[in-house]
Amino acid sequence: MTEMSDNKTQNSAPAVEYMETMPLRWGHFRVLIVSSMEQIIGAALSTVAGIIIPMVALLYHNEVTGFIQGLLGAAGLIGISLGAALFGKLGDKYGYLGLFRIFPLLMVAASLLVFFTKDIFWLIIGLFIIGLGVGGGYSLDTAYISEIMPKKWQFFMVGIAKASCSLGFFGAAGLCWWILTRDSSPEIWNYLILIVGGLGLLTFLMRIPFRESPRWLMSKGRVKEAEADAKYFLGKDVEIKSLPAVKAAKAVGWLDMFRGENLKKVIFSGIPWACEGVGVYGVGVFLPLLVIALGIEHSEGTGMVKIINSVKLTTVINFFIVPGFILGLLYVRKMYHVKMLTGGFMVSALSLGLLLAAYLLHWPVWVSIVAFLFFELFLNAGPHLITFIIPAQIYTVDERGAGTGIASMLGKVGAILGVFFMPLLLKWGGITLVLIVCISVMVLGALISAVFGRIVLPPSADRK
Repeated sequence: MTEMSDNKTQNSAPAVEYMETMPLRWGHFRVLIVSSMEQIIGAALSTVAGIIIPMVALLYHNEVTGFIQGLLGAAGLIGISLGAALFGKLGDKYGYLGLFRIFPLLMVAASLLVFFTKDIFWLIIGLFIIGLGVGGGYSLDTAYISEIMPKKWQFFMVGIAKASCSLGFFGAAGLCWWILTRDSSPEIWNYLILIVGGLGLLTFLMRIPFRESPRWLMSKGRVKEAEADAKYFLGKDVEIKSLPAVKAAKAVGWLDMFRGENLKKVIFSGIPWACEGVGVYGVGVFLPLLVIALGIEHSEGTGMVKIINSVKLTTVINFFIVPGFILGLLYVRKMYHVKMLTGGFMVSALSLGLLLAAYLLHWPVWVSIVAFLFFELFLNAGPHLITFIIPAQIYTVDERGAGTGIASMLGKVGAILGVFFMPLLLKWGGITLVLIVCISVMVLGALISAVFGRIVLPPSADRK
């Protein structure tokens, strides 16, 4: 009788699910949504800044030189670069959660600073502070996602997080266009920054009921806390026995990240990210100005009329970021990532070459628009998606925050250079020089990806 009772109890015991092999649940998607917010905000920040710049230039005239325009465009990206490098290392050492809540508060405070001061100097400072928060999120969001997702879905979900930035690019452009069609005065430029502040406030509220990464806790030997947080995120039946050893991880020195095999990882994860940054941000931030320079926006109006029309076309072009990411996500679990990265760069370069030919040879406007759309489609299907996945794929848990932070920092260095020099290139050589430089950068990204990709991430290791 006792034996039958024991068997009945054993059979009725709830099944155990392990983090690395369990099926996807709502908890996974919750982590994905909450951890992806910096991607949306970073894209919105770049889009809003690119729309504010011509409005401020129209309002203040001679005060906004090409240098100031470049500085306005680069301020947020400089903050992102520094934030990614600084906070990634701090996250590895002290944990993710506290920083994860501080970042969006920085964005809210800086947005309010810009809104109430309504001054170019404080605009630059505000964009920089917002960038610090966004960059910090960049260094930790992939860590949260890759460390909580089942192994089968890790890189796909990291890709989904990156793809969410398309909502920021497209949504912010559309919202700005909607606002400007209702009040076309350049004096309302400071209201546009509240789009970023509102997203920051939403992010903070979403992160109040959140916990530390179980994998990070395990890497520090804090087993009971790791088990409790795993159950909080994913359910009471979840166990983490399949995680790496419980022994506290040895700290990785900063200089060690630039030696030996790690140096190759830095080159492979960082330089293509920098090249991609020139395309995504150098072109993206100044897209309204480039549209005007190319003659694609051909309205008879001047001033704010041209700006509003260029923002409308920018919204259309940015929309193709969405199908670009969708295309990439369809292949991210099937195709060799180095091949996706290299091929994306090459098609992007060819698209810009077509755009240059259309401009020089005065081909119909629709050719230029198609070239722009192909550029956005393949840049986002390949480099923009894959460069975000690579760091989580090649670095171990104890160095992931630092490795991702360095890669993100280098990516933003490329973005900063692209944004800062874009108005200067327009001044020195017009749209022709801009396109030649951008084509060259895309080709460089393809070469680095092809050479170092097979060394750091050979085909046999791509799905491990």
